[in-house]
Amino acid sequence: MNLSRREFLQALTITLLSSNCSTQRRFGDFDIEGLYSAQSFGNVRLLHFTDCHAQLLPVYYREPSNILTAGERHGHAVPLSGQALVDYYRIKSGSPEAYAFTHLHFIELAEIYGKMGGFAHLATLIELLRGESGPGNTLLLDGGDSWQGSATALWTQGRDMVAACNLLGVDVMTGHWEFTYGSKRVLENLKQFNGEFAAQNIALTDAARFDSDDDNPAVFKPYVIKTLQHARVAVIGQAFPYTPIANPKRFVPDWQFGIQEHNLQAVIDQIKTDKAADVIVLLSHNGLDVDLKLASRVSRLDIILGGHTHDALPKPILIDNSGGKTWVSNAGSHGKFLAVLDLDVGKGRLKGLNYRLLPIFSNLLPPDPKMQKLIETVRNPYIDQLAYPLATADRLLYRRDRFHGTFDQLILDALLEVSGAEIAMSPGFRWGNTLLPGQTITLEDVMNHTAITYPETYMRSLLGREIKAILEDIADNLFNKDPYYRQGGDMVRVGGFRFNCDPNAEVGRRISGLRMPDGKTLDADKTYKVAGWAGVGEPSSGKTVWEVVVEYLGKSGER
Repeated sequence: MNLSRREFLQALTITLLSSNCSTQRRFGDFDIEGLYSAQSFGNVRLLHFTDCHAQLLPVYYREPSNILTAGERHGHAVPLSGQALVDYYRIKSGSPEAYAFTHLHFIELAEIYGKMGGFAHLATLIELLRGESGPGNTLLLDGGDSWQGSATALWTQGRDMVAACNLLGVDVMTGHWEFTYGSKRVLENLKQFNGEFAAQNIALTDAARFDSDDDNPAVFKPYVIKTLQHARVAVIGQAFPYTPIANPKRFVPDWQFGIQEHNLQAVIDQIKTDKAADVIVLLSHNGLDVDLKLASRVSRLDIILGGHTHDALPKPILIDNSGGKTWVSNAGSHGKFLAVLDLDVGKGRLKGLNYRLLPIFSNLLPPDPKMQKLIETVRNPYIDQLAYPLATADRLLYRRDRFHGTFDQLILDALLEVSGAEIAMSPGFRWGNTLLPGQTITLEDVMNHTAITYPETYMRSLLGREIKAILEDIADNLFNKDPYYRQGGDMVRVGGFRFNCDPNAEVGRRISGLRMPDGKTLDADKTYKVAGWAGVGEPSSGKTVWEVVVEYLGKSGER
């Protein structure tokens, strides 16, 4: 049964009254009912979340303080961060929205507004929004990176998240980190998934197709047509196009990926020719930069619901193309937000759109009992391991920023000390919860930053010039002037030396000023011992990175 607005407001009031005085006082000046209120617009509702990274519980997650980029932006200064975002969208400083969308005064505001997200709280809001739009008028879309990012997801090979998404009622999803469980596990998990998986840009390799009895090279459905009460909606899937490059290819040896722009246009044209849908939506895991370029080059696509780069856009971006205009949005990450798109559909086309990106304040939204029970059932077998205390955070420990993260620094310090290396490198992953000063660092927190299927550490001997070449290559993946050559993620984290990076410099000239802690320049002809983890080549034989971090914290005490 769908939650009525009256029941929702009653539950909201009870939740607020049961919270502490500081929270009541600060939220008391905020239009809470207005935040989650119904907008009388249109006849179709799309709900979109992405990049939750298997965070079933509410988390602290600090948004980046800088988002540097390079190249064509199609006339839009997006995404924004920090004070620039607050000013552009006219968000009140110190407000719940400022806390949700920026890093500003994060520690102080986190202590007032609390954790965000959590599937039990997300489920409550989804139930309300479905009820508002009426039966048969809502689709729930998952942009991927849902099965990876936590200990329980890794230990159950994503099955915990399949169960949670089933209970949430996901209609269609696409993927990225899901593929790192391997093609066999992906297909097995999808047999248990109640929704549908779509990806127009994944096909069998030529070798796999030669060995197959099926002439169809597509691995998954390219799109799904959903018939609602007032419209037919086509949802085209766009999985992460660089999966075999950014992650080990051995997990999906028979599948090939790519942006597949021409194929996408052909799919759109087919849907239009057949008059199969009134609205065409691309459920994308490209990343925002790629989606913006794609929207300018592909015609007759109404909406792109994006993911991968974890950008939380308070408003969508309207892009011109040869066939009209396309709306582009991105719904943040870690379960912090739910995008609500109310569509006015009539005479076979999208006539109008109203968009809201709703923050999920777990101190406000009461947990859904059924989802809460499922989460407890999933976690109970592992609860002692998850809660095992390792140390106390003596600073804000976060991951997300373009070049630096304090939790990444902890990982680097661990790699250096435990391995005895001169230099350490850690991937610029964007997933992982934030810890406030004074919080206990548990094994679960470490796993939230390291839970992957290729966690082994390695030691390599590299010349100084080879280290610089690696940094140049990664910088080009991030800052290439053509968005189609950007793979997302943040800059690799380094320990044991420093460097400068100019995103707008030419290829091969972005990295400079490589210096060791004693101030000496990194010697191009000298060999250095370099430790790292998450290599995308052949499997390494070293300890898992979480074993290294646990050992380091055990020796080092407070961090």
